Amino acid sequence: MKMSKPMTITEKILAVHAAKKAVSPGELIEVRIDLALANDITAPLAIQAFKEIGVEKVFNRNRVVLVPDHFTPAKDIPSAEQCKILREFAKTQRLTHYFEVGQCGIEHALLPEKGLVLPGEVVVGADSHTCTYGALGAFSTGVGSTDLGAAMATGRLWLKVPESLKFIYYGKLNPWVSGKDLILATIGDIGVDGARYQAMEFCGEVIKNLPMSGRFTMANMAIEAGGKNGMIEPDEITFQFIKQRSKRPYKTYDSDPDAHYADVKEYDVSKLHPQVALPHIPSKVKDVREVGKVKIDQVVIGSCTNGYLDDLRVAAKILRGKKIAPSLRLIIIPATQDIYRQALKEGLIEIFLSAGASVSTPTCGPCLGGHMGVLAEGEKALATTNRNFRGRMGHPNSEVYLSGPAVAAASAIKGRICHPEEVMKRRV
Repeated sequence: MKMSKPMTITEKILAVHAAKKAVSPGELIEVRIDLALANDITAPLAIQAFKEIGVEKVFNRNRVVLVPDHFTPAKDIPSAEQCKILREFAKTQRLTHYFEVGQCGIEHALLPEKGLVLPGEVVVGADSHTCTYGALGAFSTGVGSTDLGAAMATGRLWLKVPESLKFIYYGKLNPWVSGKDLILATIGDIGVDGARYQAMEFCGEVIKNLPMSGRFTMANMAIEAGGKNGMIEPDEITFQFIKQRSKRPYKTYDSDPDAHYADVKEYDVSKLHPQVALPHIPSKVKDVREVGKVKIDQVVIGSCTNGYLDDLRVAAKILRGKKIAPSLRLIIIPATQDIYRQALKEGLIEIFLSAGASVSTPTCGPCLGGHMGVLAEGEKALATTNRNFRGRMGHPNSEVYLSGPAVAAASAIKGRICHPEEVMKRRV
């Protein structure tokens, strides 16, 4: 289909899926869905909505994915009952992609790993961090469980076309600076509502050299700036990632040079050092050197934001041959079973255990205050997760600080938030 006007990558994907030659920001359209996703918290409500519609079968049993990852392995009877609903629905509907404990992983890391999300597709999930898949050049966004139920039934959904914002990153990254630091700095700049219902398009020489792990992290946290979706144009790094994973044909899109953006922001990353978000909002961001000596009780390295193999390698590099601070809890959660297995092969798990860490099976667990690391009153945690709202990880009077894996690992050794250089003998 020939496009009739200059458009951004987000607009092009939505136009194609709405069978239109062009779309404009603010336009309401009905789009064809390539993939519908839900987890053990959101799927039961979506399944209820699906049943109330009155249809017998999902629109495509190969395109509905259920991932029990939030409270799994089941932490109590209610969570076990939630998972049972998913299990029985998947069996009844003969879903191709239901991931049981042992094959499971944190959904937003698992789906790309399994080749279930590809460039140019439209993906909706009953989880706000569904925007992660924009790192592959797909339009992906979170929706409510009722909308997800409708999508499972019809394979279609109404959406409003978002405006697009362009974020250009140039310069050379300093040691220990990753995609997490880029997105934290960006959110710190524009605020938690700075991209409200807009597409955040990340580009520039820095993004072109960023590994997929960093790209997933940036797209994942678009929602923390209020974004409708995060987006990175596919390139050779993308293609290498999906080469051995893709399950079906796909088509890539890119933004036209003269496409319209609501705003364009540029960042010189050579001036950027590791970032930390202070309680209780992701936009309260400071250079780690300016945070002060904040003592912490717990460190969590993992989540759909920073549970990738690259993240674990960074943490292991810092923790190798060292011990965590006395009375501090370091919880490390590989995002998927394959990541866990590879970390085991590379000796990373042994490094973590020798340092005094606890290593968990893949789960969202502590990120949402579910299990595997809930905070007590007055406790402070540093986490590589994506949200630090009051009570997010446990007691309302606990505190959560956000950082990348390098700062998290170094801080676990010191027992306070610190720059990685404080525990490394030399800069790398």
